[in-house]
Amino acid sequence: MQKLEQLYEGKAKKVFKTDDPKALIVDYKDDATAFNGEKKGQIAGKGVVNNTMTNIIFKILEEKGVPTHLIKQLSDRETLVKAVKILPLEVIMRNVSAGSFAKRYGVEEGIEFDEPTFEVSYKNDDLGDPLMCESHALALKLVTKEQLETVKKYASIVNETLKEFFLEKGLKLIDFKIEFGLYDGEVILADEISPDTCRLWDVKTGEKMDKDRFRRDLGNVEETYAEVLKRVKND
Repeated sequence: MQKLEQLYEGKAKKVFKTDDPKALIVDYKDDATAFNGEKKGQIAGKGVVNNTMTNIIFKILEEKGVPTHLIKQLSDRETLVKAVKILPLEVIMRNVSAGSFAKRYGVEEGIEFDEPTFEVSYKNDDLGDPLMCESHALALKLVTKEQLETVKKYASIVNETLKEFFLEKGLKLIDFKIEFGLYDGEVILADEISPDTCRLWDVKTGEKMDKDRFRRDLGNVEETYAEVLKRVKND
């Protein structure tokens, strides 16, 4: 597979064309951003962690019936993926109150929910990725009703699978963000699942094991990312 010109560079990844119009190469960066790009920095080794961890988890999700964009990992930082058309929605699943949810509603972090919450936000950097209700997403034709139902079904499977998976690794899944795309007209999981996109707390200590260490200047960011990958890889 030949790597051709760069198509896109985002906050965390670069995307390149290949000689196959249905396949792209994703190159994970060490750049870190928070608060819609207001805070910027670098986390050494982050690209390697996020690339490797995403691919391990995507393979598990494929086995659970969730189709993903993964074709194969090419190197520590690069993965060959299906050329999906990303749906302009970010999907957030929450099991415990934390982050923007706690701030928005004026509640403490750590409240266990009886049922997970399902949120969508409009994937638009200029608008700050605003939260939206499902009917607004349909009204703006960002997604069809059938696609949204599929997204909800897959998001629920992802949540249940990841809760169990991370618990076996001594990590509690607090919440996470995922994205979906269309490939040959079908909804499939895309983007990544990593400490950048998940909130993970250590089961024993409650220590934050994710991007909140960067957001909140908690220190040991690189070491924490490496520890999460070590646990994920430990079968």
